Amino acid sequence: MGFTETSGRAPAQWVAIRHGHSKAGNDHIHIAASMVREDGTKWSSWRDFPRAQQAARELEKKYGLEELSPTHSTRGLRPGEREASERRGAPEPERRSLERKVRACATSAQDEAEFIRRLRRTGALVRPRYASGRDDVVVGYSVAERPPRGGRPVWFGGGHLAKDLALPKLCTSWPDSPRGAAEAVAEWQAAARGRRPVTTGRETCEPDPQLWEQYSDEVARLRETLRSVPLDDHPTWAHVARETSGAFAAWSTATEATPGPLAAAADELSKTAQLRRYPVRPLRSAGPSARGASLMLMAASMGGTGTAAQAIMLRQLLNVAKAVHDMHKASNDLRRARQISHMVKHHLSQVAAALPSVPATTPTVESEAAAAVRASAAGQVPGRSAGSVLPPKYVQARTHVNTRSGTTGPDIER
Repeated sequence: MGFTETSGRAPAQWVAIRHGHSKAGNDHIHIAASMVREDGTKWSSWRDFPRAQQAARELEKKYGLEELSPTHSTRGLRPGEREASERRGAPEPERRSLERKVRACATSAQDEAEFIRRLRRTGALVRPRYASGRDDVVVGYSVAERPPRGGRPVWFGGGHLAKDLALPKLCTSWPDSPRGAAEAVAEWQAAARGRRPVTTGRETCEPDPQLWEQYSDEVARLRETLRSVPLDDHPTWAHVARETSGAFAAWSTATEATPGPLAAAADELSKTAQLRRYPVRPLRSAGPSARGASLMLMAASMGGTGTAAQAIMLRQLLNVAKAVHDMHKASNDLRRARQISHMVKHHLSQVAAALPSVPATTPTVESEAAAAVRASAAGQVPGRSAGSVLPPKYVQARTHVNTRSGTTGPDIER
């Protein structure tokens, strides 16, 4: 950071204070340093935060600590949020439940107006943020859980829920047209005034059951296209993780009264969806997508054992999660790879066990994933270290995959 003589300049005085253990049990210190050096010159604070993060990454490597990702970044919970949820007896802080609702509705909707209507149907309160001096241009939004009688709602901006849930980033997935913008503004205004939705759309209808096969095949094609995506194409991987997380969030919103394994899967994959830095030009995907899976799962109902169509969809989503896992592992982000693997073995295996078996004539899933799901359905104990729903390997695509160094990467195996 340039406070000591190793920087080539006069040192600055500093002191380290051991603060003891935090509420989470983390023993830590605080460092206070003078910004004026001993020779009277001033220490430069230019890019101090990135420099501090770079120093932290070097210390993690030097001392064998867990290495945090320099690419992905998520927003943590404040202690007050946890304490408030504990006082209310809530299963989780409001920020987490709202994040999943927004993520589910955003990936299930085909335009901004439908997103607003879907979000209101979940019971969340919604209000727009208009451009300065305008009431017909929406630049952001806030959401809140409906409070108990006599209580006051706690509002969260979309960007404060998660970095990828700010309105400008959500809009990159929807078509942009004057008519669509006008319909969205009308829905925003109705939400702000507490009025009924202006129109109705797909959110009020049950999707055609024939679409289960179509969208399952689309997720399978998405998995295949990921074989040729370079490891350092972070926007594309984040986009895929956001849609896959949204599919699990939609499923959780439709079937879980309290946060369960589907919610855990959505939360875990959402960490890959959030980048520290986003590209200047937003990514607009036109290839295979998991948005159709979100549409179907948003209208799903577990009803005890679920359906074979849900089992097939789960397998395809597991294959995409496997691809995200392999990307992290090949990028040497072992911490995230372990977290995704743990999520699948300890959470999604429970979902697989509750779903019916799929006929062997279904050729759309990888054999390793299918065998693991059958093992779970046959009574595999969740949480065992042996076995995994994740396929152990995948065959490298015919097209070469470029790694960070520009060379051809080998087949990825666990």
